Amino acid sequence: MKTLFKSIFLCTAIIVVASCYAKSKKQNISYTQYFTNHPEFSKQYIKVALLLDTSNSMDGLIDQAKSQLWDIVNELSYAKCGDKKPNLEIALYEYGNDRLNGREGYIRQVLAFSDDLDDISKELFSLTTNGGEEYCGQAIQTSLNQLDWGKNADDLKLIFIAGNEPFTQGKINYKNASANAREKDVTINTIFCGDYNQGISTHWKDGAQLTQGDYMAINQNRTTVHIASPYDDDILLLNKKLNKTYVIYGTKGRQKQAIQAEQDSNASSYSKANAVKRTISKSSHLYKNKTWDLVDAIEMDEVDIEDVEENMLPAELKGKTEAEIKTFVNNKREERHTIQKEIQELNAKRKDYILKQKKENNNGLENAMTKAIKEQAKKKKYTWQ
Repeated sequence: MKTLFKSIFLCTAIIVVASCYAKSKKQNISYTQYFTNHPEFSKQYIKVALLLDTSNSMDGLIDQAKSQLWDIVNELSYAKCGDKKPNLEIALYEYGNDRLNGREGYIRQVLAFSDDLDDISKELFSLTTNGGEEYCGQAIQTSLNQLDWGKNADDLKLIFIAGNEPFTQGKINYKNASANAREKDVTINTIFCGDYNQGISTHWKDGAQLTQGDYMAINQNRTTVHIASPYDDDILLLNKKLNKTYVIYGTKGRQKQAIQAEQDSNASSYSKANAVKRTISKSSHLYKNKTWDLVDAIEMDEVDIEDVEENMLPAELKGKTEAEIKTFVNNKREERHTIQKEIQELNAKRKDYILKQKKENNNGLENAMTKAIKEQAKKKKYTWQ
């Protein structure tokens, strides 16, 4: 009987491997490349819920979040769990804005957990500030209730809540919300926008320590300094080439491509260096567009060419045979991988240059978040390459 079970198991394993190999051959990419470039085979996630106070005094905080998103994403792209690179999902909430529903605690889920970096950028740029009541405990509890945190013990699950009013306000006690966070294996990190000691006296530090998170104080009005490098122009030229490798499909393809271009423009509105950082994010495994780009969709098993109706294809692929479409998409994939590799190589030189130019600046949102993430990731055996 044991021999029979072993034989069945062996046959099943051979069939699975053969199926994956056949699929990779079908798409004209090697077996090794298929698994290397396939993000879905990594089962680990870094899940970050960002809870931002959007009351009147928080314009500087929102500005930092907009300008430093790509720094944070790029830093997380270097994370590894074992020999795999974890996926990233970000959720976004705003609270403390009197335009929001008072019965719901002046809290709004702007975006549930998403790996669509363009959508995250788009929603960040949509935030505006206005006066209101700031209920930290309720904001935390709302994110715990509404978001799908999952049950994978290897996932890194983090809340970052930023604001400047006492942590004790509102009908939900932050201590009860923290207890619920511990049950879900979620770590709460608090970012007080103001004086460090004032944040302690208004319980922001206690709000972090209850889940062994980090307490940080930042100057939310400090302007983000982006350091230019000699490699920026070349990286931005590669971004234009990279954008041409996207092959839209489906009903939202053209709209999503327009959002991609809009977020390129939003990044550029801060500085050339910030646009460079976004380009670097687009060259990483964290930038996924399987819902509208045929290259990503096929590579990530979202669709098969055989199942895509002709009216869902872009104009340049209408009337083409299945073989012609596959060749076109495979060529775009290879072109994209080449461009992404060039961007990463230039970025390595850029990072070395900036390291020599950069002065210490530990009082911004990006530094606060990346430092906390790295420290807490060690508990889950995450490393940085």
